[in-house]
Amino acid sequence: MIERPDAAALMAGELGQWLAAQEGERQAIKAKAARIWQIGLAAAAGLVFLIVLTGGRIDTALKVGFFAGLAGFGLSEWAKRPLLKRIKGGINGAIAKAIGMDYAVDCEPGSTFARAEQFDMVPGHDNSSFHDLWWGLVAGQPFTMHEARLTEQRGAGKSRRTVTVFEGQILSIGFNRRFHSTTLIEADGARRKFLVGAEKEVCTIGGIELARVDITHPGFEERFTVWSNDQVEARYIVHPEYVERLLAVESAFAGEDIRALFHQGDLLITLKTGDLFESGTLDAGRDRAMVDQVIAQYGALADLATTLNERARAGFN
Repeated sequence: MIERPDAAALMAGELGQWLAAQEGERQAIKAKAARIWQIGLAAAAGLVFLIVLTGGRIDTALKVGFFAGLAGFGLSEWAKRPLLKRIKGGINGAIAKAIGMDYAVDCEPGSTFARAEQFDMVPGHDNSSFHDLWWGLVAGQPFTMHEARLTEQRGAGKSRRTVTVFEGQILSIGFNRRFHSTTLIEADGARRKFLVGAEKEVCTIGGIELARVDITHPGFEERFTVWSNDQVEARYIVHPEYVERLLAVESAFAGEDIRALFHQGDLLITLKTGDLFESGTLDAGRDRAMVDQVIAQYGALADLATTLNERARAGFN
């Protein structure tokens, strides 16, 4: 378990003072958002009345009113975003500083995401956004983590819609022992012969020819497939204790498609978690709860990375 910062100490120190200084702006933004929402409702009601008054269909009037009201709500929420983003950055940044890490609300994907794409660890997508970057040392190893949201356009015409195909974390941590192969753990059955046949024995992933590795473990072989270009080292890495850790992580995050790659001295993990680290709020009474929540979320993911990053064992360097 990594060391977690003391939420009470953070709130009693500079973070608590900084948050208290935001109260005036919080109240001002609340009032502004409420005014925008009220104007939107009034506009929606006015449009409904006008359409009906001029002989328009009631169902048309209600649809127009609904979308006008929805637009008003969207504008009111948009007005809150800059302050919420600043508060989120202040809270998460203070937590990162307390554990010797760095944090940025906005970020670019970088080499870790490029590698996740290269090895098919994230689904194909049309659009992407990235945020909540944490970086520094965890358990003495270089560590980076950021959140990715990937979307795809599906359908056509009136049926066209945006679908989120991945929302979660991309983690990378330096591995604490040397390994010389490339080993990938992914969902079972992703690479079949002729789409519906048996799973392939050999395939090219990330430009590297990898062979399927048989791992006999109850629960694991039904969920995952291991691919590697070194059968001996792969079985050393994915040992029974490691398998139990991986299954425990899946369980803790409701079975959300964890994947792991051992490549060039790093352990890369992708994990669907939904949207985490959202600590920005206009309600000062919730600040402490938000600090507790982010500490728990970050701690769970950092523990995941360190737990899956096994200690070197005798006989393999």
